[in-house]
Amino acid sequence: MHRHGAQLLDATSARFALWAPDARRVSVEIAGQPAIELLPDDGWYTGVAPCQAGDLYHFCIDDELQVADPASRYQPEGVQGPSQLVDPDAYTWRHPWQGRPWHEAVIQELHVGLLDGYAGVAQVLPRLAQLGVSAIELMPLAQFPGERNWGYDGVLPFAPQHSYGTPQALCRLVDEAHGNGLMVLVDVVYNHFGPDGNYLHQYASPFFRDDRQTPWGAAIDFRRAEVREYFIQNALMWLCDYRCDGLRLDAVHAIDQPDFLRELAQRVRAGVEPGRQVWLVLENEHNQAGLLEQGFDAQWNDDGHNALHVLLTGETEGYYADYKARPIDQLARCLAEGFVFQGQPNRHGTPRGEPSGHLPPSAFVLFLQNHDQVGNRALGERLTRLCPPPALRAATTLLLLAPMIPLLFMGDDDGSRDPFLFFTDFHDELADAVREGRRGEFAHFAAFADPRQRERIPDPNAATTFEASRPGHKDVLAGWHGLYQQLLTLRRQHVTPHLPGARALGSEVLGDKALSARWQLGNGQQLRIDLNLASQPQPAQLPALEQRLYDSSDNAHPDSTLAAHSCVVSLLPPAQETP
Repeated sequence: MHRHGAQLLDATSARFALWAPDARRVSVEIAGQPAIELLPDDGWYTGVAPCQAGDLYHFCIDDELQVADPASRYQPEGVQGPSQLVDPDAYTWRHPWQGRPWHEAVIQELHVGLLDGYAGVAQVLPRLAQLGVSAIELMPLAQFPGERNWGYDGVLPFAPQHSYGTPQALCRLVDEAHGNGLMVLVDVVYNHFGPDGNYLHQYASPFFRDDRQTPWGAAIDFRRAEVREYFIQNALMWLCDYRCDGLRLDAVHAIDQPDFLRELAQRVRAGVEPGRQVWLVLENEHNQAGLLEQGFDAQWNDDGHNALHVLLTGETEGYYADYKARPIDQLARCLAEGFVFQGQPNRHGTPRGEPSGHLPPSAFVLFLQNHDQVGNRALGERLTRLCPPPALRAATTLLLLAPMIPLLFMGDDDGSRDPFLFFTDFHDELADAVREGRRGEFAHFAAFADPRQRERIPDPNAATTFEASRPGHKDVLAGWHGLYQQLLTLRRQHVTPHLPGARALGSEVLGDKALSARWQLGNGQQLRIDLNLASQPQPAQLPALEQRLYDSSDNAHPDSTLAAHSCVVSLLPPAQETP
């Protein structure tokens, strides 16, 4: 199998390979040189040409279509411009790094563009490390059209977005993160390409299926070895060339070949040097628990988030309708068994999920907010504007001290009240379609049933929408940063060291918005969390005061009452039964 793209052979030449099964002729055009014809080889076109790092080049299909390399390592002029040859070994790494074990993960998701590129992200690393975060998760870096985008419209997966900085600058960011003791995860999108700048359909139509569609168009054909290799080589690029520490795979439910995911995990585990810690995390609406036993460390637990969101806000429209009837029962199941939906029908009557109760708590990533759950709201409001601060404080206590792996979204740790909006940088007809499509998504929501109300939804393509989403440090909840620091210190001292071997002991619903959950930690101790998200106190038999690790309320509870909007976390000695 050929390696996709261009690889420098030495200081004066490179090998070029393009899979173009629909093409009759392919040449490579290197700036300042005559075109060099590539040789056909069973759908591939390959050849060696004189060049050096930094040279710009295009592929030319059938003497008509000029395209960027689909495996381009850098697009200094954007998706429509030439590709640039990059030497992946040019950066001199300063910090030896083998990574951190998964059970130490405390992840903050962030958007590189909103922090002014790789250099801007590097500036926040010491503060995150001091807070107790152990990893940053970068929203997708793959080259997208324009200057502003969430990243899920990427069209050149191997090329880090040019407006964020150079490949060298990305290496520098990863190196700085390692110097601060932080892992770096990259969000990768292997389920579709964006709508502008992808030309694969015109010369490699077998890349896609004509019999299956996704929300983004024709499904990628993962039955083809060339296609699988393309994405596996991409995964290995992030982990080996850029020394990133893990991947979060976006929406793998849109990949209809689970064996591809298993192959990717196997290749990644075999492809990194021995002793390195590498994390592989899934987003998967299908709740395929089996993948979490086949090379993947964990899955984003949307079930847990959705149940918590309904309890905190009372919202039940859209996908929250699946959690409308008894969200406290669903949260209890999440804490005891991982997934809520383990084969039960969802609101559409479709069975969803697989049994997950046998998996360890660390196989699930829990969060109160992420880019989807905030940014896919019409006005991008955070929970700091949607629920009472004491209730959010209680839910945050659960998030940061439960044995699941906590994920924070940028701004959470400051109690930010600024929005995070959906933004793009499309133009002309595509910009109109995206703007109107975005507003149309909310037509069935009560607040936006009136078309005049939908006019309030910000235009994704407006620069002001992007600017409004920058995380500030002014409109925040007082004391929130200190809360996160305190809770993460407790997690690091009392929970994290004992997560290996931890298992759930069950949960009990105490009231409409109250529950008690227990886990046995690896050292035999029991971790107990009593949560009440109601605005009224809840009768409960709480552990003795001396066993309590943290109480989110202002006053210590009596043993028989769980205060309104509160979370009590207790550590019980080994073999001691809960009262």
